Amino acid sequence: MDTLGRFVADAVLGIDTLWGGDVMCPSGTGRFIADSWFSDEPLPAAYTVPAAARVRESGGVASKKVDRAAVEEYLRAVDLPQAIAGVRDEARKVGGLRGQYLLGLSLSLETMWDLAMEVLGKGRPVPYARSVEASTGRPPEPSNPVAKRERVAELLGQGGYATSGSGGLLGAVDAWRRDRVVPMASVRALGAAMIAHFDRLSAANLLPYLSKDLVPVPRANIEFLPIKDAWFSGSMNYLGRARKPDGSPQYEATYEINASLQISVPEFEQLVSHEVVPGHVTTFAYLQNLYVRGKAGFETTMPTMNTRSATLFEGIANNAILIAHGVTEIEQLPDEDLQIGVLLALLQDDAKNQSSYLTWGEGVQREKVAVTLRKDFLVTEERADKLSGAWGQHPLLGRMYLPAYRAGTERVAQLRRVHPADRILPAIYGCSGLADIVTIDEILKQE
Repeated sequence: MDTLGRFVADAVLGIDTLWGGDVMCPSGTGRFIADSWFSDEPLPAAYTVPAAARVRESGGVASKKVDRAAVEEYLRAVDLPQAIAGVRDEARKVGGLRGQYLLGLSLSLETMWDLAMEVLGKGRPVPYARSVEASTGRPPEPSNPVAKRERVAELLGQGGYATSGSGGLLGAVDAWRRDRVVPMASVRALGAAMIAHFDRLSAANLLPYLSKDLVPVPRANIEFLPIKDAWFSGSMNYLGRARKPDGSPQYEATYEINASLQISVPEFEQLVSHEVVPGHVTTFAYLQNLYVRGKAGFETTMPTMNTRSATLFEGIANNAILIAHGVTEIEQLPDEDLQIGVLLALLQDDAKNQSSYLTWGEGVQREKVAVTLRKDFLVTEERADKLSGAWGQHPLLGRMYLPAYRAGTERVAQLRRVHPADRILPAIYGCSGLADIVTIDEILKQE
């Protein structure tokens, strides 16, 4: 690992540890900011110093009972500001598109550090706009659900679900969901069938536009695992550490789905395309392959939440169902039920942004936020509770990650409308170098 790699490793895993994450945990219940560690390099001091384990075990700075002694010991042992500054300084030396990417990464990491200091009472409050811009590259703004709501109402009416009754549109959506609910006892079998379906579609509508070197890479080596009482709706855990006898990666991942999640089959289809193929698992497998072949730098091996690259990845994932079908618009999908499911899924991501905006930008109370998300964005009661509570109130996720879904989705959708598939798909999947939601424009200019 070179100097730049050491700075990146210490900075990313240091911030991850400080916020309570454990990149080596196979479960989403332990992971947090750092999504993966698949480089085969030794773990850095930021992960291995004795105090790191104590910080992780206590839940980090956002824990209800912060182990301040452990945090202080950790911060004495690991100089995180120096590591982040090292990433920034090395980025300027590297220059070019990679340098721009690394500068964006250092900006996001610095913001996460300042948010941690704010939580600990050791730093000034971080402006909401700075948090959002650090992760999405654009200032915060509220979501507008009107067009999607109107299209949902139109499609439900065509399917025999009246929106003019006492329950209104929300009642019709709830009835539609109840009639199509996923039985969690069968989620593994259903997930396997849908993964196979989207893998076939991706082979037809994505693979022909990518480098031939990516053809042998498995796009969906994943296992679905129901998990009870998780604070998240689902967690894709890209592991990437298993090796074949010849030493090449197996590109393996798991997906833990909350057993209490209320989701319809069409929404589950969108979830599979988002989390697995051609969404997150496919994206990360391709990035790992690019790294193994020496086509991408060490930073590729550590996908990191709350960053501009994460915003791009969420954009890819939310457009994945359209990519798989080879279309650019929801109304071009072959089934009206599927169109409703995708619209509801995107309204949920609009709700994530709205929860962030209302909570941190406008100071709206949680109860009112939950009502707004349920009424205006048509999310389930369970989602309204989680998005206004555990996610929306979180001092880091609420300000930096919840806005990323909508921002990434809209930008990738726009780029796919403007650029032909043979230009945009190689660019967003990393064939021209690791990109983020800002540097993708520069990559497209050079092609």
